[in-house]
Amino acid sequence: MDQNSIAWKVAESCFEQGAEFVLTNAPIALRMGGINDLAAKTGSEIVPCDVTKDEDMEALIDRAMELYGQVDFILHSVGMSLNIRKNKPYTGSNYDFMHKTLDISAISFHRLLQTCYNKDAIREGGSVVCLTYIAAQRVFPDYGEMAESKALLESITRSFGYHYGVKNKVRVNSISQSPTMTTAGSGVGGFDAFLDFANKMSPLGNANAESCADYCVSLFSDLTRMVTMQNLYNDGGYSSTGVSEPVMSMFGDKD
Repeated sequence: MDQNSIAWKVAESCFEQGAEFVLTNAPIALRMGGINDLAAKTGSEIVPCDVTKDEDMEALIDRAMELYGQVDFILHSVGMSLNIRKNKPYTGSNYDFMHKTLDISAISFHRLLQTCYNKDAIREGGSVVCLTYIAAQRVFPDYGEMAESKALLESITRSFGYHYGVKNKVRVNSISQSPTMTTAGSGVGGFDAFLDFANKMSPLGNANAESCADYCVSLFSDLTRMVTMQNLYNDGGYSSTGVSEPVMSMFGDKD
């Protein structure tokens, strides 16, 4: 996580609204030190967590509850494709890499929710949000196995959202964000060209990280207390647009 990350922007927006929270990242990522600046700015404690390990997830939630009791909101902003990192094409995927990608990027969300569910860690009416992408529904060739990860993430949102809503009125939603120039996003092949294409396709243009952060804050608030199990688009209208005039103009003059 760095200052270009959506999670970083969410933390800043929540802090501006008076929220207190813990920050977390993988232990190996903490060595890079960037998150320390965010912690200093927001007065937050950093709790290391490998999201693929049950014991780490439990330790993270236990520490949050030690500090705040039941929590009001949680953001899941985790995603990594090992096959993409290793430059393996989708049709030549390494399945061990794929299993790890699914565990990190999607199953970790179930692990988070189940840990909170069992510990009664989220107050009644609380909110959990994860970040997804429209590749869960449509084909983007260079997005690789992350498409399956996002599809699973959205399914977990619906399924666990039902159970957590019944138990404690906890809301669970996903935000499908525009392509955003983050460290993770820029690792996808042809990302710059696609960023421009998406911007031309969207009536409002691409939604930036700051607007996603604001959307997250609204979903954490009581203003959206009856919204749950939804995949919500923050994409400037991209998801509902078949084709736009700027995109059509890329293919030649009109007759």
